[in-house]
Amino acid sequence: MLFGIGLIIVLVCVLGSYVGMGGKLGVLWQPLEYVIILGAAIGGFIIGNPMAILKKAVGGFTAAIKGPALTKQHYLDVLLMLFELLKLAKQKGAVALESHVENPDSSDIFGKYPRISKDHHIMDFIRDYMRMLTLGTDNPNEIENVMNTEIEAHHKADHAVIAALTSLADSMPAVGIVAAVLGVIKTMGAMDQPPEVLGKLIGAALVGTFAGIFFCYGMFGPIASAAGKAFEADSRIYETIKVAILAHMQGYAPALSIEMARKSVDGSLRPDFYEMEAALAK
Repeated sequence: MLFGIGLIIVLVCVLGSYVGMGGKLGVLWQPLEYVIILGAAIGGFIIGNPMAILKKAVGGFTAAIKGPALTKQHYLDVLLMLFELLKLAKQKGAVALESHVENPDSSDIFGKYPRISKDHHIMDFIRDYMRMLTLGTDNPNEIENVMNTEIEAHHKADHAVIAALTSLADSMPAVGIVAAVLGVIKTMGAMDQPPEVLGKLIGAALVGTFAGIFFCYGMFGPIASAAGKAFEADSRIYETIKVAILAHMQGYAPALSIEMARKSVDGSLRPDFYEMEAALAK
């Protein structure tokens, strides 16, 4: 929604002002200039990044358009799921978690929360540390260090994608100059033409410079920034899971462990105390 609004504002303000100054939109329609700019930038992007980043970059564009994937309901679901798991571990011992951890598809707890169980990254994180509980891990400080290392690795992977998208945006002005120079070379080969023809050729060449700068600061740069914010917002759920599990390992009751985890959620996504109480009472 916001992506579309912002894009409309950019296009209306830039192109509308250009037309208002007496410019003709038809002059800006130079498809081969755009092929040079976008083709060279995307080709360089492919050359400079491994397949893993290229695949996740596609998700970055989607995240920039749609915003963060996780909603308040996702956080409520993960808190309820953790409450059930920690309550089971408290009542029957950590070994009771084993059947749920090893066979998540047949788990009656995981099955209640399809929003979470369908996200294999979140599920892997939860299952890995629940498995450690079943194996007898009882040192919360050591587990916290391992969790922090894993979360940091997740952040680094996201940052690598954002850095690649930012590099793609930053390349646009330079590639735009390449397109403009090629246009000037074409113009120099037509110096025997009348001024009207030369003027059109020079104008077409300058479109390359305009397009490169416009694509960078009006489109791809903001997309990289929006993708980074979306990735960061979605990664915070791992911190919430970490707080709940560590609180349980320190001996707190399940309800208190979940309350501590709830307080770690960003304010706009955090279920309030009474929502949590009502959900737990069901």
